[in-house]
Amino acid sequence: MGVQKLQVGMAGLGRVGKLHAINFLQKTPRAELVAAFTPDQNEIAWGRVNLEPHGVTLYTDYDEMLKHPGLQAVAIGTATSVHAEEAIKAIEKDLHVLCEKPLSVDVEVCRSVVEAAKKKPHLKVMCGFSRRFDESYRDAFAKTEQGLIGRPSIIRSQTADKFDPSGFYVEYAAWSGGVFVDMSVHDIDLTLWFFGDDSIPKSISAHGITAVQPELKKHKDYDNAVGIVEFQNGKIAYYYCTRMMAHGQEDTTEIIGTEGKLTVNGNPQKNFVNYYHSGGITREVPPNFIGRFGPAFTNEANEFTAACLDNTPLPMKLTNAVKAVEIGSYLQEALRSGKQIHFDEIGRRIEESKL
Repeated sequence: MGVQKLQVGMAGLGRVGKLHAINFLQKTPRAELVAAFTPDQNEIAWGRVNLEPHGVTLYTDYDEMLKHPGLQAVAIGTATSVHAEEAIKAIEKDLHVLCEKPLSVDVEVCRSVVEAAKKKPHLKVMCGFSRRFDESYRDAFAKTEQGLIGRPSIIRSQTADKFDPSGFYVEYAAWSGGVFVDMSVHDIDLTLWFFGDDSIPKSISAHGITAVQPELKKHKDYDNAVGIVEFQNGKIAYYYCTRMMAHGQEDTTEIIGTEGKLTVNGNPQKNFVNYYHSGGITREVPPNFIGRFGPAFTNEANEFTAACLDNTPLPMKLTNAVKAVEIGSYLQEALRSGKQIHFDEIGRRIEESKL
């Protein structure tokens, strides 16, 4: 009798979908990728070369993939606009779900996924915030839990993408939810992890510029933005998101406590090689998030698989995925309006009194 393997279907074969597909196919011993869906013919062509020879059945219809014999779980890496719909369909088919972030750019739609999951408590439904599976962030969290920096009080975290001159992100901004929902949602999730998922905002403010892609203005979005969230528990988060980096990916986090601080990726580098030459000393950095977080995605696939097969708890709450989008949406609103948003002690939005 063979070892039980989780039968997984992959929805979406874009950049992130390909990464998940290869992880489930080659790097997750307890899982078996049996099906993949994409409506994109270029992605189907990639699947015919990289997946079909390994026994993966390709589909151009998501509903048909959900009917694949023996399917137990679905990993969703399609466009954000269909994440929630596809997650709910899979849940209704009694399938475990690993969904890329965010569940949706709409908070109420995010909540609909949580409600669907509540009706099937035997299923494992997880939103994939990859940084929670990164060994460096886990080490920093463990040190925080040990009290090595005292009480965490300030977080400075950034998601900084390499500049893409193709214009892709200008069109992407039409449905991405904006830089805070699309990019800083990772940093917001880290904040809920390090500060506690019961953290309640007290005030939110944000500012942005279009330094290199003025075309973003038509979508009321920015290529550089800074946001500040003050929490009711006396802690503050400072976020910076950008698509302007000339040198490569630079996602960094600093957790400042009452007795010390921790930094994650404070000195970004691709590997341990430094090049010494007449112009000085240089080192390479990862060109994109896969170069920085590739191993974290592999950990994510393996831990999700183990939770499904062993019926063990998932490493994060699905409700946090809703809260991260909610805070990101408020940051986006503050960015567009130029106004600070205020909340009461239980998180209800309030209007600031005018004296």
